[in-house]
Amino acid sequence: MSNVTVIDTKRGLRPHAAAEEAAVAAQLKDLQERAKDRDPHGILELALTGELAGKTAVVSSFGAESAVLLKLVADIDPNTPVLFLNTGKLFGETLRYRDRLQDLLGLGDVRSLSPSLEARNREDADGTLWSRNTDACCDFRKTVPLSRALEPFLSKVRGRKRFQTRERGDMQPVEFFQGRYRFNPLWQWDLHQLEGFMERHKLPRHPLVEDGYPSIGCMPCTRRVQAGEDYRAGRWSGLDKDECGIHLTDGGGI
Repeated sequence: MSNVTVIDTKRGLRPHAAAEEAAVAAQLKDLQERAKDRDPHGILELALTGELAGKTAVVSSFGAESAVLLKLVADIDPNTPVLFLNTGKLFGETLRYRDRLQDLLGLGDVRSLSPSLEARNREDADGTLWSRNTDACCDFRKTVPLSRALEPFLSKVRGRKRFQTRERGDMQPVEFFQGRYRFNPLWQWDLHQLEGFMERHKLPRHPLVEDGYPSIGCMPCTRRVQAGEDYRAGRWSGLDKDECGIHLTDGGGI
């Protein structure tokens, strides 16, 4: 499959290799049609069963809302590969929460991804790159390891929601980007729906949520959120930055 660049849904695919991209466009349209009016579980079934069975990975931060998506995944296929970016800068609470959810949900294939020793020595030998260039830090600690881990897969599942950031407001339940399909089963859910799901299924909460961290990333770039602030205000506070780079849409950058 060629590296097709997608997807501004208003513009569609950019034609390169016409035959291959016509096939991709047809399958994308079919998946999008089948995703219509489906709930998150139904969208996940498209990603984890049928023609994409065994060809899809889930990307999870094991953050504040991750238990919702992981519970849905475990109900369909607990042995689905789950890709977790262990950047070396995470809160200890996140690592312990990963272990707890893995055991509780019976997740059988959680893969921790990290930058190579060579990359760390080359890009951030003293571990302070985050304080000088957050984009470069996110790139070598997240984007590069994830891109490498995704190479065997035809599609990926993410836990993003439309309400979270301005950039995510136009996302669709099924998209195609950088050579693979991507599924957003929770795309239309809000915090109230996420909270309700957590309560109904008695899912444990990330321990930092009650400590004032409603959105959790790397420790140096995440702070507590004050009363009245947006729930993602603690991520890269003071910087014109909403994304780490692994979830961008067509035309974006780190």
